[in-house]
Amino acid sequence: MTTPLAALIAARIRASGPVSLAEYMADCLLHPRFGYYATRDPFGQAGDFTTAPEISQMFGELLGLCLAQSWQDQGAPARFTLAECGPGRGTLMADVLRATARVPGFHAAADLVLIEASATLRGIQAKTLAGHQPRWLPLVQDLPQAPLFLLANEFFDALPIRQFTRQSGGWAETMIGLSGEALTPGRAPPGPLGALDHRQDVAEGRIVEICPAAAPIMAEISGRIRRHGGMALIVDYGDWQSLGDTFQAMHAHAWVDPFATPGEADLTAHVDFGALARAALPAAASYTTQGALLTALGIGPRAQQLAAHPAAARNDPLAAARRLTDPAEMGTLFKALAIHPAGTPPPAGFPVGSITVESTARGGRDDA
Repeated sequence: MTTPLAALIAARIRASGPVSLAEYMADCLLHPRFGYYATRDPFGQAGDFTTAPEISQMFGELLGLCLAQSWQDQGAPARFTLAECGPGRGTLMADVLRATARVPGFHAAADLVLIEASATLRGIQAKTLAGHQPRWLPLVQDLPQAPLFLLANEFFDALPIRQFTRQSGGWAETMIGLSGEALTPGRAPPGPLGALDHRQDVAEGRIVEICPAAAPIMAEISGRIRRHGGMALIVDYGDWQSLGDTFQAMHAHAWVDPFATPGEADLTAHVDFGALARAALPAAASYTTQGALLTALGIGPRAQQLAAHPAAARNDPLAAARRLTDPAEMGTLFKALAIHPAGTPPPAGFPVGSITVESTARGGRDDA
């Protein structure tokens, strides 16, 4: 089955040659007429995938209280930006706002900003957050210069990646060309690549992925935190550094061929958290797993509380807590990275000493 977007990409390849994986992803996800996020609501059981906020309200409640605690620890600034990148249906932010409603002064001080490019999703978010008066910005670069308390859940995994295979002659980039009428991945001739000079650990034949868009976004976020204070809380699936082919597509809650139906499936790749932390320097970074973070923030007692009053929960709270924290489910596949002012302790839920600015600069962890 072909799609209108497949025909457009194929025509471009015939005219100009193969395209990078980053170009392909950007078209598939963000094309203004045929892009995945421009044309649908992909979330929940009726969509293509389910995110943590859809699984349980506890996820947003606990992350919201983590942000609010950080706000208090930094002196409760009288005006700050409360932001979310890629807010989906607005479910996560709705849970954050409900949980923080009793934190004195938090809502009154917050300027609620959503970073969202999709007009379809903006409409859904407006309904979910009716009464909270959010405003929308297309880019992180447009955020106010003010204290920033920001959430990004499953945002960085959807940013376009470039993919390289280590070969004897350097790095060979994955490119998308044509085999007959079918879009097909191949490799460009190998050559040197400065962006991967630090990856001497990679053996020939192994793949490394980089995300060119991630570092500028992190620099914008961390710059505001460095200048004005705040905290960014990033949750996604991935590891401390990229290794291996993680490019994947999902449709109707099943993995599918990412080149078969462009614009009809969600495309993602695992997040390189070490690269995000390095891009945030000289702000501090703290790193842990989603399961460890939620456990430390009190998901166990909260699940028991909701289980005693099941009408207050969206889903079975005990089963949801297991799904969010169990290593066999989302607990260790998903990681959490907090960016906070240099010299300040890790936010609530993050282990002391997991990462320091110095160890981040070296590209490693400090587990002392």
